[in-house]
Amino acid sequence: MSSNNEVISEVTKNTKASSASKIKGSPKEENPSPSNRSSLDNKLNKEIVRMLQDDGRRPYKEIAKALKVSEGTIRNRVNWMRDAGMLQIAAISDPSSFNYTTDSMLGVKVSPSSTPQRVAERLGECPQVVFILWVTGRYDLLVEVVSDEEDVLCDFLEKLCFNQTDITSVEVMKGLATYKNQFLLKRGDD
Repeated sequence: MSSNNEVISEVTKNTKASSASKIKGSPKEENPSPSNRSSLDNKLNKEIVRMLQDDGRRPYKEIAKALKVSEGTIRNRVNWMRDAGMLQIAAISDPSSFNYTTDSMLGVKVSPSSTPQRVAERLGECPQVVFILWVTGRYDLLVEVVSDEEDVLCDFLEKLCFNQTDITSVEVMKGLATYKNQFLLKRGDD
């Protein structure tokens, strides 16, 4: 049987540990369940992702300070989201920031013997393809192709689009001017 002094001592230790974490300015994070800590539904994770979307090179220390948690918490959360396949930090170039000679949008109609996903995967292997979207309506896929040379678009169409059994038709819409492009700025503000 424990004495009252032992109980008081244990409570004092817990209180001191709790107070110490508050004094440091970073409340001790309860260890969330694996399913919760790597979920984008988690409020802390959403804030981390939002900050990384603004600047993917932002130091964890800076994120931790802004969110009032430890740097280790940020590092762990980012690693958990990466391991879960929910977060990838990569350098992405914005096609609108380059002066490409050709910037074309292709409206692709996929043949009934194939799927939009298979065609998108095949076309996506080409480095000149910067955007593929599965859409409803007149086309099945919208594919953006950019290059520094006029011949590249012709080669792309001849080799990857025309006379292919998985594509029924392609409509080429050559870009004349870009008035607005939020290619890298889109983010969900839930």
